[in-house]
Amino acid sequence: MTKNALITGITGQDGSYLAELLLEKGYKVFALRRRTSVPIMENIEHIKNEIEFIEGDLLDQGSLINAVRISNPDEVYNLAAQSFVGTSWIQPVLTGQSTGIGVTNMLEAVRLTKPEARFYQASSSEMFGKVVETPQKETTPFYPRSPYGVAKVYGHWITVNYRESYDMFACSGILFNHESPRRGVEFVTRKVTDAVARIKLGLQTELRMGNLDAKRDWGFAGDYVKAMWLMLQQDQPEDFVISTGETHTVEELVEIAFTHAGLNWRDYVVIDPKFVRPAEVDLLLGDCTKAKEKLGWKLEVGFEQMVKMMVENDLQKIQR
Repeated sequence: MTKNALITGITGQDGSYLAELLLEKGYKVFALRRRTSVPIMENIEHIKNEIEFIEGDLLDQGSLINAVRISNPDEVYNLAAQSFVGTSWIQPVLTGQSTGIGVTNMLEAVRLTKPEARFYQASSSEMFGKVVETPQKETTPFYPRSPYGVAKVYGHWITVNYRESYDMFACSGILFNHESPRRGVEFVTRKVTDAVARIKLGLQTELRMGNLDAKRDWGFAGDYVKAMWLMLQQDQPEDFVISTGETHTVEELVEIAFTHAGLNWRDYVVIDPKFVRPAEVDLLLGDCTKAKEKLGWKLEVGFEQMVKMMVENDLQKIQR
């Protein structure tokens, strides 16, 4: 029997990889699409004809109820959010509404319309923020350091609350940083690989960066969406940390990217105080033991391989 899945945030990197995975598995995929004058379809251009789009917005409860009614989903993946940490200081209210309250709106739409549907919430390692233990696991207390992190904590706990209050199959994946060629250019990994490609092709002369010492646990988005799907196939809803268990500095990221293009990063990188955040998260490192043991999840793409893949993709893209 064909399963139906409803995805919010399908045009982002995670949404596009998840849609590919579900289509491969024979799902009928529905997607919530916000009304914009110019639809951003780049990441799903190759599969958009296989997806059924429903107009709606996380801030509009009625449109979400309508989307659940039309899609009649077996599984709901809530990936939509204002997801850029830096922007959350400039737009803290909007971030709180879409990344926090939007989760409640989606849960409520599912509860009222299709309560037996299985619900996945995209939680974030940014919830750990100023970490109280390393590595971070499912039981590590949260200490968010940005409006984005705070909103994600709300979204996470409201998901737990609906699971416990209404006996819904609702769970969260606490995903550590995950990147890909489909990442937006405002994110540091893609900012670096895009700049490397432009410098290599003579279109840019420097790359302005903030804190090069910040450490992150970076994985490949294509691997992480498999964990999302696995979480909704379990007998009981539980939350899982998804990570690589390795940490790398921003400087390592920069060095690998420039070296892959045959360049010395020190010749091009300029430290600009403008890119240093008001409150920095210094070290994020996840313990994904539970996901490996309970879900049978595994990593297939390593950090260096991923960075090189992103550089190659940006070189080809800009040359085109």
